[in-house]
Amino acid sequence: MGRFVGRLRALALALGAPGLFLIAFLDSSFLSLPEIADILVVYMVTQHKSRLLLYVAATLLGSLAGCLVMYYIGLKGGDALVRKRFAGATVDRARAAFQRHGVMAVLIPSLLPPPAPFKIFVLLAGATGIRVGEFTLAIVIGRGVRYLLLGLLAIKYGDRTMTFVGEHAVAVSLGTVGVLAAGFVAYLVVGKARARKNR
Repeated sequence: MGRFVGRLRALALALGAPGLFLIAFLDSSFLSLPEIADILVVYMVTQHKSRLLLYVAATLLGSLAGCLVMYYIGLKGGDALVRKRFAGATVDRARAAFQRHGVMAVLIPSLLPPPAPFKIFVLLAGATGIRVGEFTLAIVIGRGVRYLLLGLLAIKYGDRTMTFVGEHAVAVSLGTVGVLAAGFVAYLVVGKARARKNR
């Protein structure tokens, strides 16, 4: 597996943005390549700072495509498939998160770095019938913020970015989720205010 991952990494580096798309797609769908996409985003942005948005967009689109594959597998396979792949207690906790928080149960895990679980939430989004538009928006926001933040950190810290993220993983994750939650609350407040005004 290590040799295979090494070849994938070399291929991604040779291809540039399309390579990031490929790695993010495989990691979000059929394979588990923890932190490889993150490391490649950091490395490539460090080498070519002007391509930050290109690399972030390629990685985001690859991840979204992979997540949509898993979403539709969950949609077709349902609860039985999810329980076959993951432990029953894990499935029950993830399902409870969906019942309490809806689409936020996809958005927040999409922000968090490994080893935080993610694919189970993607599969359950399909199995529980979360609308594809809401699911897509959650992935775009979550993964977009994550990869953009990594890219910005790469510009500031260069090769030390992953060390920085590792040492401050909890603070970075909580800070990102906090900003996102504040934005979500602001969106709800503005939406309610507009609804009242239209009445």
